[in-house]
Amino acid sequence: MEPNELKRALGAGLLSFPVTPFDDKGEFNPDVYGAHIDWLSGYDATVLFAAGGTGEMFSLSPDEIPGIVATAKAASNGVPIVGGCGGGTRVAVEIAKGIEKAGGDGILLLPQYLIDAPQAGLYAHVKAVCDAVGFGVTVYNRDNCVLQTETIQRLADDCPNLIGFKDGTGELGLVRRITATLGDRLTYIGGMPTAELFAEAYLGAGFSTYSSAVFNFVPQLACDFYKALRAGDRATCESILNRFFFPFMDLRSRQKGYAVAAIKAGVRLQGFAAGSVRPPLTDLTSEEVDILAQLIEPWKQ
Repeated sequence: MEPNELKRALGAGLLSFPVTPFDDKGEFNPDVYGAHIDWLSGYDATVLFAAGGTGEMFSLSPDEIPGIVATAKAASNGVPIVGGCGGGTRVAVEIAKGIEKAGGDGILLLPQYLIDAPQAGLYAHVKAVCDAVGFGVTVYNRDNCVLQTETIQRLADDCPNLIGFKDGTGELGLVRRITATLGDRLTYIGGMPTAELFAEAYLGAGFSTYSSAVFNFVPQLACDFYKALRAGDRATCESILNRFFFPFMDLRSRQKGYAVAAIKAGVRLQGFAAGSVRPPLTDLTSEEVDILAQLIEPWKQ
């Protein structure tokens, strides 16, 4: 897929990051993954992200990621597949090349491993990854990779295949400056945990879309919320927030890592044998799974 074609797809609707299912030995389960991707592709997400944050990219070996992307691509019924990419610069370059070779349509570049860096170093890191591949690159602005306006402008000028900017900082002043400066050069994606909670604010800051984690297990609800948001139907948005997203936020906030573990539990409750999360994350307790089951019962499929 050409970078500008991916850019248009990213901005055309709701996005999501499928979980990565593991078997009883903690190994990638391609059969369950393919079935889950096939199910999700029947809803209205315009791009799916394989091996992203919700897909536990941080717990995957670099060698696993291309196979996960290839499995998603084979099962997505034409929905574009973007692969998660990260680590130090050389590792990120190798992962990006592997995803391109596996048939992925682009990458989401997650923050570099561990170390804080100056803006010049972040520029060099992102540019090295962009230069290594021909498809579209979306950078994830969060944690130890927070790009200032001048840096993202330089990257946009120097890297034609940089087509997306996903934000997980919640710093609306910064991101509004970026969207006002770069305009339609990039597609802007909201990337806060349980992004629906912040979607109205990000829409006002120039972001046309966001990545929905709960799309993994309540895809129709996620689509209904997105449609209401884009239509300016505040009453419907607030109804869904009160009935689902605020209680889900309370559950997700009980432990660190539940932003991923709770999603995987929801996928299991919908009948997919997604397995456990890999360490260092931990699964929900049985009591918490029961709470989640009651919460999603009205949208059980």
